Amino acid sequence: MTPVKPRIAITVGDPAGIGPEIAGKAAGDPRVREACEPVLYGPAGDRVFAPGVLSAEAGRAAYEAICAAVRDAQAGLVGGIATAPVNKLAFARAGMPWKGHTDLLAHLTDSALVAMMFWSDPLKVILLSVHVPLSDVPRLMTRERTDAVIDLAARELPRFGLARPRLALAGLNPHAGEEGLIGDEERRVLRPAVDAARARGVAIEGPFPADTIFGRAARGEFDVVIACYHDQGLIPVKLLAFGHAVNVTLGLPIVRTSVDHGTAFDIAGQGIADPSSLVQATLLAARLAARAD
Repeated sequence: MTPVKPRIAITVGDPAGIGPEIAGKAAGDPRVREACEPVLYGPAGDRVFAPGVLSAEAGRAAYEAICAAVRDAQAGLVGGIATAPVNKLAFARAGMPWKGHTDLLAHLTDSALVAMMFWSDPLKVILLSVHVPLSDVPRLMTRERTDAVIDLAARELPRFGLARPRLALAGLNPHAGEEGLIGDEERRVLRPAVDAARARGVAIEGPFPADTIFGRAARGEFDVVIACYHDQGLIPVKLLAFGHAVNVTLGLPIVRTSVDHGTAFDIAGQGIADPSSLVQATLLAARLAARAD
């Protein structure tokens, strides 16, 4: 008996960006068709958005498509969601408080704790903080948040085939603080969090200097690195796997994956956008949905 393929929602993101193009290409990709039944979510066909033009209307249309896909995922009509990129400024112009998909999805699903993970063959990274100014990172990097993200990673990663993931925690400061000489966040927050997690049975080490730990993980010493802030984690991922990495939201009651890039207004409407990341996001969503069944 042929197994039933999961239905995966593909949202087109900001309709003025490359989202509609890559969503259509991903939905028609033979690999995607073999793995799942893709279902496109976007504005009605009679709504026209000028390519590359930032607008509140486009931000609102992206939001409405996401809401529709989430409702269907919660109702079991689709097994997961793969999202094309939204524009944060378009969201803001539409009067919406969310910085992007991650916090919006947490709101729509009433999820108290979520974390952004980037999944690629050479490197996998989870972020302690996401779209916040760099100056706010030390204040937001609390012991409570660190403990929660470590436990979330240990709990969620087995769904991805990592039965007992080997985690590494990156330090915030140069040289992981040099025993307090270059900042005390490692001694005050990160190291105690690692010690406590190990006592709970989590396979985690660190904090390690950020300038070496990502290379160690890419060589296979660790499965996943927990990074302190957005660019600390995303620079190595995009250096090694840009266009093929997948953004995954951990902590949601639904499957959600996304691309590793933005709306690319500069090439929107030209038919040259590369759908590779959205293809990979859809394939990963299909695998996760199949495992959930």
